[in-house]
Amino acid sequence: MAEFHWRKKRLLSKDENKNKKTKKEKDNSFREIALTKMAKRQLLVTLLSIFGVTFVAFGSAFAVFTTTVRSEDYNTIAVGTLNITFGTESTIDLNGQYPVTDAVGLASTAYTFTIKNTGTLAADYTVHIQDDTDMISQDGCSGSQLDKNYIKYSLDGSTVNILGNMANNNNYQISSGTLAAGDSRTYTIRVWIADGAPNSILNKHYHGKIVVNAVNTQGDPVSEVITTNLGDNGSTYDDGTDTFITGEDPNNYIWYSGKLWRAVSVNKSDKTTKLVTQWNISAISYNSSGNTAFDGSHMEMWLNDTSVDGFLGNLRDYEEFIVTDAKWNATQTTSSSKPAETTMVTDAVGLLNYYEYVTSYHGTTSSNGYLNNGLYWWTLTPYSASLVRRVNDDGSVRRSSPTFAYGARPSINLKSSVTISGGDGTENNPYRLKGDNDSNLSGTLLNTRYSGEYISLGTGENNLYRIVSHETSGLTKITSAEPLKDSGTFKTLTFGSNTTFSSTNTVGSFLNGDYLTSGSYLTSDQANMITDSTIWYLGTVGSGANYRLAKYTNTSMTSTTTSTTAKVGLLRLGELMSGQFDRYAIKGGSSATGLTTAYWLLTPYSTSYVRYVNGNGNVNYYSPDSALGARPSMNLKSNVVITSGDGTKNSPFVIELGS
Repeated sequence: MAEFHWRKKRLLSKDENKNKKTKKEKDNSFREIALTKMAKRQLLVTLLSIFGVTFVAFGSAFAVFTTTVRSEDYNTIAVGTLNITFGTESTIDLNGQYPVTDAVGLASTAYTFTIKNTGTLAADYTVHIQDDTDMISQDGCSGSQLDKNYIKYSLDGSTVNILGNMANNNNYQISSGTLAAGDSRTYTIRVWIADGAPNSILNKHYHGKIVVNAVNTQGDPVSEVITTNLGDNGSTYDDGTDTFITGEDPNNYIWYSGKLWRAVSVNKSDKTTKLVTQWNISAISYNSSGNTAFDGSHMEMWLNDTSVDGFLGNLRDYEEFIVTDAKWNATQTTSSSKPAETTMVTDAVGLLNYYEYVTSYHGTTSSNGYLNNGLYWWTLTPYSASLVRRVNDDGSVRRSSPTFAYGARPSINLKSSVTISGGDGTENNPYRLKGDNDSNLSGTLLNTRYSGEYISLGTGENNLYRIVSHETSGLTKITSAEPLKDSGTFKTLTFGSNTTFSSTNTVGSFLNGDYLTSGSYLTSDQANMITDSTIWYLGTVGSGANYRLAKYTNTSMTSTTTSTTAKVGLLRLGELMSGQFDRYAIKGGSSATGLTTAYWLLTPYSTSYVRYVNGNGNVNYYSPDSALGARPSMNLKSNVVITSGDGTKNSPFVIELGS
């Protein structure tokens, strides 16, 4: 990643910094917008700080990116630069301003900055407004942050945007583009306080910065790019067979088929790239009691299930992207050393083995390694005839009976021919793969899209959903991206008086009543997009049982289990997107983050208990009279169409009911 911050064109000397008594010294090379209330209606505002980081002693901010260009008989390294320059005003200053209408805001002082590609290669870039945690800490205002719903801005014209409406919590992408060699792009930005801002903004602050991320990766093989653009928090380790990515948070994020992945290693001979999902896509038992072999296990079946319910069956054009006859080392071992190739399994999808996980934090500790996602999840490696290795929420490795249901993080191998079409490998701007980077999707039917893609649906804090599958032909099954919240707190509900879900038990009555009609969770237009009747499968899955029994009476899937119908329901055990998608434990420790909570599934464990997904990613069971969270699930109608967005978390699909 190449990161740029707005900064002044000339760096002051130490003497100048000591003696110069000007406004620019007060700014201390930072551009700051902070918000304060003075008198009854007057606001003393410094809203957006746009500041620079002095990381090289050159006259202007720049960054270098590299790409390896292959020819028949030699390699060359091509280097390009992006410069950022500013207009005559380098500080956005709203000192003493009042909240204003959009019309006044759009006519206010305009501030400009220009991005120019001064190199010889085309470069993709994204422009972000990013929270400045350093300045927040320096100012001591972390507990008095301004609600971003009252910060408005306009970029290049008449469109008014609210910072608080953007998907990410602290990094807001406001533009993106591509610059050919020698080309430039000038942006104009205006920022103001929203008209009607309440008295609650009294003495609140906001510190932010403009960040431009850029990398020249268009058309380059994944295997080449990911090992040369790791950023400050990544490195590599070569074991002679594979080059492993290591570190605390390297730039190795990849978005493919509706899911966020991490690149783990590159095979040195065939140039394939191994990936693993960043989060737990589901959680199931590894296998039945006393059977720890990956070959023939419940886990192998779930990963390579090509049906409409399966993981592999919902990957986009998987035969074009991944190695379908990959070799997975499932050798039983008690050692973290590289295992002998005693037990090799051929599959399209597998899991990381114990050695691969340990190697990822080479030079650091397991708690800080990038593969520690703060959740419980299975590895591929049997420890003994009765135990399998799994990763704890603190990043340590433990061993458990295969009957326990822990998180599943699928792993695949990208073909050497797969290339990158955009992105810089960071979490907020992951690499995009050629062939999986669609644009201009307006008018596209939602039922043609892929499991995991994000949808803008719902109101307030419950406004993000994800595609689950297309279980019913023509329809799109979705679920909320996280359990429902009320005023920032996860909402809890008892399941009911027994273990059978229906539209009239406690949780079902809420989902098919207040959730649909109160206006607190969905608008009436959104509720109208939901098909009136969906079949919800109610099969029981006990300890160590196969995940398929949640829907089918047998593992060969010849007949379905008991069911009920309702407009809104819950996910079942083993279903796609029923895993946890945020950290349960703080990185480097075991304290809870508060970002996850336990939530109900609709799968019974027995006649007395119901399955639920724990906040740490494993699946357990509870009495139905207990109170847990809920992630609504429903089928959207066949004529729901996309109007904008690309299905990522930062740009979810905006949808409407088509004709």
